[in-house]
Formats: sequence, structure tokens, C-alpha cells
Amino acid sequence: MTALFALATSLLWGMADFGGGLLTRRMPALTVVVASQTIAATVLGTVVLATGGWSEFGPQLWFAVAAGLVGPVAMLAFYKALALGPMGVVSPLGSLGVAVPVGVGLVLGERPGLLQFAGIAVAVVGVLLAGGPQLRGAPVQRQAVLLTLLAAFGFGAVMSLIAEASTSLTGLFLALFVQRVTNVAAGGTALFVSVKRGARALPEGGFPWALLPALAFVGLADVAANGTYSIAAQHGPVTVAAVLASLYPVVTALAARGILSERLRGVQAAGAGLALVGTVLLATG
Repeated sequence: MTALFALATSLLWGMADFGGGLLTRRMPALTVVVASQTIAATVLGTVVLATGGWSEFGPQLWFAVAAGLVGPVAMLAFYKALALGPMGVVSPLGSLGVAVPVGVGLVLGERPGLLQFAGIAVAVVGVLLAGGPQLRGAPVQRQAVLLTLLAAFGFGAVMSLIAEASTSLTGLFLALFVQRVTNVAAGGTALFVSVKRGARALPEGGFPWALLPALAFVGLADVAANGTYSIAAQHGPVTVAAVLASLYPVVTALAARGILSERLRGVQAAGAGLALVGTVLLATG
């Protein structure tokens, strides 16, 4: 179950990141974060009411609040980095955030077997290669790298926090709702301050209503990914769940290849293959 839900997480995050990166080329990154998370919060609020999730209210939700405060910072940095591009740099570096939950798991006493240690090493190398490392170049590229590293730490922190925010399915819905409401509050405050300083909240021509379905997809896919990761982490070793969930850059790279016709370099194809081998080792170790 851990491998299945963690791999679902990587698929959802990979597609959400791809969609978020495309949207930030059409509208400000902070607006993308606020709009997509508002849609997600609305849907989750409905789910919580329908399932009676309010009965799970408790002090563990502070973990969700913390995740909600860290999340917008990480998403904003990541979407800005994706807009600066190329995605081949940003996406694999973003997966380095896996070090945070893996470190937490090791501190808590988890000790993966030999095959799983080998799988972790192979999968991480594969993810880094899948993006086709391109760290040389103009200052814009260096800025993208720095933003991505900031985002990576934030993503890793969110993974660790949200896994502690619930112990049941209805509690998970409530935790995700609290996280998203906090996301919107934090992101909305930052957007207000940004506008007061003269930045634009919307592209010329007003709100691009035609992009609403894409915003909804990004927000809901991100929510679903947090949910599937929480389930994976609760039903198996966090070290395994975190590494499998971090395979999302491979999904992003393949989406860019299939939709944007970005060519996969030899190193990227090799990286995707190594990521697959690492996945098999982790699942069978």
C-alpha cells in the first residue's frame, strides 16, 4: 500500500508542477498559488462537511497550520523557478526536499533494509539525472536554482508536517482543509502586500477565466498528492514513502516531452530508467 500511494503522489505532484509552471507563464506566480489553493479549499470544505470531518478537530491540526504557512512560500518559490526555467533544472532539484522526511524517519528509528537503501540511492540519482542537469549559464538560471532549493526544503517540511496532522481518513480531509485555508490566508496576505507595492495581481485584460479549469486541476492535484502521501507515510516506512513520492520530476519531464515536445536528452532517459529501477528495489526490499 505504501508504494502504491507514494507512486500516486509522484504522479499527482508531477502533473501539478507541470501545470503550475505553465500557468506562471501566463499570470503572476502568487496569483496562481492563491487562486488554485482557494479552489482546493472550497472543495475540501464541502468534503469535510459531507464526511463529518469536523469531529476530528484536535491539537494535531497545528501541524496542518504549520504546513499551510510553509506551503505557499515553497510553491511561490517553485513556480517562480519554473517560470524562469528550464523545467529540466527546476523539477529534479525540487525533489531534494526528500531529505527532510527521510531524515525525520531515520531520527525516529526507521532502518530500511539493504535493498531499500540501494533503491533510495538509485532513485535519487535517477531523479536528478531525469531533469538533465544544466547548472551552467546565465544569472537567471542561478536564480532558478536558488529558488528551487528553497522550495525543496519547504516541500520536504510540508511532507513531514502533513503526515503528522491526522490519523484517520476523515481527519485527513480536515487536516488538508486547514492546510489549504492557511495557504490562502498566507498567500492572500502576501499578494495584498505585493499589490500595495505596485506589483500586478492579474495579467493585462483581467482574470483569465479560460484558465480556471487549469487552476482547479493544479490545486486539486496538489491536495490529492498531500493526501496520498499522508496515507503512504502512515502505512509504511517514511523513508520509502518519501523517496517514491519524490519521483515526480520524472513525471514532469515526461509531461514536458509529451505536451511541449521538449526533447529528452540521453542523460534524462538514463535518469528515468534509474528512477524506475530504484522504485522496484524500494517496493520489493
